Amino acid sequence: MTYRTELVTDDTVFAALAPDWRRLYGRCSTATPFQSHPWLHSWWLSYGRPGRLRVLVVRDGDDLVAAAPLMRVHRPVPSLVPLGGAISDYGDVLLDDERGAQAAAALTAGLAAAARTALVDLREVRPGGAAERIYDHWSGPRRRVGDSLCLELPAVSMDELVARLPSAKAQQRARAKLRKLSALGVERHVVGPDEVDKAVRRLLELHRLQWQGRKVTGEHLLPRFCEHLVRSVAPMVAAGDAAVTEFRLDDDVVAVDLTLLSRRLTGGYLYGAHPCLRERKADVAVMLLDACSRHARGTLSLLRGNEPYKQHWRPEPVTNQRLLLARRRTAPLLEAALCDVAARSRGKELVRRWRERGGGGP
Repeated sequence: MTYRTELVTDDTVFAALAPDWRRLYGRCSTATPFQSHPWLHSWWLSYGRPGRLRVLVVRDGDDLVAAAPLMRVHRPVPSLVPLGGAISDYGDVLLDDERGAQAAAALTAGLAAAARTALVDLREVRPGGAAERIYDHWSGPRRRVGDSLCLELPAVSMDELVARLPSAKAQQRARAKLRKLSALGVERHVVGPDEVDKAVRRLLELHRLQWQGRKVTGEHLLPRFCEHLVRSVAPMVAAGDAAVTEFRLDDDVVAVDLTLLSRRLTGGYLYGAHPCLRERKADVAVMLLDACSRHARGTLSLLRGNEPYKQHWRPEPVTNQRLLLARRRTAPLLEAALCDVAARSRGKELVRRWRERGGGGP
């Protein structure tokens, strides 16, 4: 087979790829929701910078068989990095499952040509992701290092998740919390695509309210993040790549949850909950997990972070990968990136020890 590669640098061309991208996304079993076209293109509209777009696509005739959604950055070293940035829990490329090694080889060759004087820095790759095949085909200097920690559960019913708890007493408490939600009259409503705009805006209002006076991820409060979610989630809901659930109490929407979906992965991405739920002794974490489990397929990911409330459910820790790929001429960039990784890791360790000695807050 003869494949042709194209480097897309124009966002209007990237936008026009949507139908072909959707078909490729459906043929890549390892894809996560963060590789869907609505998520990536919307992210670019909110966060991209002119002249930085670098989306590499591979075609067999008219068929899109591989894609690497990237952009160029200059710090800490000149690099091609995945679109999606810090608000995306997984980064990856897309490879048609039926095309095998040839599509991977073509995408790898295209990346080597596109990189030129830059490092290819593939962040937050879930183990088993398509980018691992690019790493295997890469002939130049390369390194694999750990990235963020994610926690994962099996995609089973809430009853089965409760049965995983370590003791009969813990299971009894979880079932009591579920009964409490029913007794309060909390009702679930999964919204349709035409309701997403209002529901997502309500989610963000409740998210702001629940974190009022406490430390919160500042990005979640910014207009550009709101615009990205509203723009991306409606088409994802329509395509079955996301589910938005409203929780109603006495006809009022008191919580909203956004769950992202792909063939093998379900992830609870963001929620907002009114403080009245906690005042009424409703366990919000149990409520959300119950709703998320109803959509689950493959793996139920609690996404990045090692928060104590997640550990309650005995999840499996899974470390994302960072795949660093260089050409012979850019090997010094690889070494510089590794030094930056080591320095940041050392800095985090020093902060952790300082806090353990009582030098800072939680």
